[in-house]
Amino acid sequence: MASTAAGKQRIPKVAKVKNKAPAEVQITAEQLLREAKERELELLPPPPKQKITDEEELNDYKLRKRKGFEDNIRKNRTVISNWIKYAQWEESLKEIQRARSIYERALDVDHRNITLWLKYAEMEMKSRQVNHARNIWDRAITILPRVNQFWYKYTYMEEMLGNVAGCRQAFERWMEWEPDEQAWHSYINFELRYKEVDKARTIYERFVMVHPEVKNWIKYARFEERHGYIAHSRKVYERAVEFFGEVHVDENLFVAFAKFEETQKEFERVRVIYKYALDRIPKHQAQELFKFYTMFEKKFGDRRGIEDVIVSKRRFQYEEEVKANPHNYDAWFDYLRLVENDADPDTVRDVYERAIANIPPIQEKRHWKRYIYLWINYALYEELEVKDPEKTRQVYQASLDLIPHKKFTFAKIWLLYAQFEIRQKNLQGARKVMGTAIGKCPKNKLLKGYIELELQLREFDRCRKLYEKYLEFSPENCTTWIKFSELETILGDVERARAIFELAIGQPRLDMPEVLWKSYIDFEIEQEEFGNTRNLYKRLLQRTQHVKVWISYAKFELSIDSGERLEKCRQIYEEANKGMRNCEEKEERLMLLESWRDFEREFGSDSTMDRVRKLLPEKVKKRRKLTAEDGSDAGWEEYYDYIFPEDAANQPNLKLLAMAKMWKRQQIQEDESPEKSPEAAEETTSPPSGEPAAAPENLPENDSDRNTAAEQEQEKTFDDRDDSDSSSESDSNEEDDGKKKGEENGKKEEGGDEDKE
Repeated sequence: MASTAAGKQRIPKVAKVKNKAPAEVQITAEQLLREAKERELELLPPPPKQKITDEEELNDYKLRKRKGFEDNIRKNRTVISNWIKYAQWEESLKEIQRARSIYERALDVDHRNITLWLKYAEMEMKSRQVNHARNIWDRAITILPRVNQFWYKYTYMEEMLGNVAGCRQAFERWMEWEPDEQAWHSYINFELRYKEVDKARTIYERFVMVHPEVKNWIKYARFEERHGYIAHSRKVYERAVEFFGEVHVDENLFVAFAKFEETQKEFERVRVIYKYALDRIPKHQAQELFKFYTMFEKKFGDRRGIEDVIVSKRRFQYEEEVKANPHNYDAWFDYLRLVENDADPDTVRDVYERAIANIPPIQEKRHWKRYIYLWINYALYEELEVKDPEKTRQVYQASLDLIPHKKFTFAKIWLLYAQFEIRQKNLQGARKVMGTAIGKCPKNKLLKGYIELELQLREFDRCRKLYEKYLEFSPENCTTWIKFSELETILGDVERARAIFELAIGQPRLDMPEVLWKSYIDFEIEQEEFGNTRNLYKRLLQRTQHVKVWISYAKFELSIDSGERLEKCRQIYEEANKGMRNCEEKEERLMLLESWRDFEREFGSDSTMDRVRKLLPEKVKKRRKLTAEDGSDAGWEEYYDYIFPEDAANQPNLKLLAMAKMWKRQQIQEDESPEKSPEAAEETTSPPSGEPAAAPENLPENDSDRNTAAEQEQEKTFDDRDDSDSSSESDSNEEDDGKKKGEENGKKEEGGDEDKE
């Protein structure tokens, strides 16, 4: 039974909501908050005023209030506002002794509360209890000496009471704690109110030592200036400059100093101050200094002074650039160009030393090309401006020791060094320099420069030896062979010059053989050795069949004053034409024939002129297929080809091409006749089946002798040309292109359709 009763537990009944529909009046949370706020704004009626009619009621009132205040203090005695309210209430009842007692009790609780001290002292001052107030201030500044408000109030009270000595004593006690700047200024202003300038000066002396800042020194100097002590003011500025030195220097100090001297009309002193400052202040901190210096020079300086300002400003900018990137050699060049114009040699030398100290980090010639000019300019400056040969020699030697000659060298600096030694009349030194250069790093410029040097000195035997060394070093250099031969020619040794040329053309490898052969031929012509010249031309033609060689040979024969010169020249043209028939470059062959034509036009007869004209080629426009780099089809391009009559006479399809040309001309004439209608033109343009005009289309299949791809392409792209009219040539080319496109597509259309296309 028990277990049965225990197992049965009552389930609490849940209230059933009969009506689940929304209420008619909806109350939102916003509405509830708004109503609560409105209830707070309702004005409560003031409490009723109590009128005290006799002393007993007053005492009863005082007792209740005091009991309330004491209860509040007893609840939480650390709340200073309760103490202050209690004391102020007692003060309002003129109970000064009670209020004083409350303040003292409060100070025992929290003697570091500033408000408590201020309220206590203000109460004593209102009650005209001066000694009590002085006592409170004295206690306050003793306990809390870092609270400036106590000191300000204390000194102000003493000054208002006329106790100047007491006020000064308070200030002195205050200054012993070394307060902030405003406290010192208050003390100084106090002394100035009573005309105590000397005492104010003494305070300033102490002030600038406690707070050693530029603005305080400037205020001290202006104080002296304001009171007419100009010498003292200048002395203060000078002491300030000396005090801050070059480490903590500030541009504002120099600007103020310069303005002071400017008001005293000491313009030279102003200029010296600005220059002194610009030499010592960091560049990024001297913007205002530059500004005021420029304004000063514009007002009181001359043109030279203004230029000095601008130069100084540019110097600072260059200093910033080279400091940001020491390997910016262009900035160094600009900087050096600037200082060379105005600065003394020691300054310029110092800048050069700083510049050349930035050696390129990579030993590659392209990185050294700009850097090496710093050394060159340095040496030239020492030689030309400073006139110091020994220093110049040291600069050249140092630069040559620095360059890695095993990897690369600079011929220019070797040559400049040698030329410098010659200017110093040290010929042996110059030769030693050039010999060292050739031994360490022989190169064309060095050898060429050494040879020119010896030529200027008229040392021809040395020149011969140098040329021999040069040719051993570089036998393929045609210019060297030519120069060597020219030297021997100038010296009158023709056989030696000819032998040099023979050695030169016998070299297996030459860089410019055509120049060498031309020089050799010109040499023989100058010596009027025409037989040797002809032999040279023949030897050259055995090596090359270039068209310019043939033309030059022909002109040479023409230039010889003899009766057979025309025949020999014409014979050379004949040989050249025969020799160039197998030449692949048709433009060269055309150039030869044009030169021959010009010769015959000037010296030949009509028959010879007609013969050359018959040899001139015909210009044909063709198309060829282009192939891209990857092997794909890149389309077609047009080009011009030349058909020479001598070559065309061997071709069997020449007659066929001529017939096609005739048929096309007939077709064009029929298309241009205005009497025929389009239908009639369409009928007449298609040739009959028996006409030869259809031959270009069907003949390649029937004629096996002309069944080659090149001939078929030539038949398709044959261009109708008129030798006398170039404009008709372009028109016929366009129509021929239209016909060619039709034939490539395999469409046999009529002549009228070709015009439409």
